[in-house]
Amino acid sequence: MESMGKKKPRPRRSFTPEFKAEIVDLCQRGGRSVGQIAKDFDLTETAVRDWVRQAEVNAGERDGLTSDEREELARLRRENRRLREDVDILKRATAFFAKETR
Repeated sequence: MESMGKKKPRPRRSFTPEFKAEIVDLCQRGGRSVGQIAKDFDLTETAVRDWVRQAEVNAGERDGLTSDEREELARLRRENRRLREDVDILKRATAFFAKETR
């Protein structure tokens, strides 16, 4: 009885940029609603709406970060995190060697 009403979570899937572009194109043609397209291709409406929104940002039709800018931001955040870890290691090494020389 506990499992009634609970859906099993769907495994995370990834899609090629070409597939996403085709879905966005179908949505922008206007023949069918986003919900209907999502249902036809077994996708979530949220994902399809996000793809359409991102395509509009990339095309300059809407404000926001383009895909390239998002990619660069993620790369810079990774690099920043790695550099902070390097600095932390160097601080600990400096403290260790300073203690050893006394």
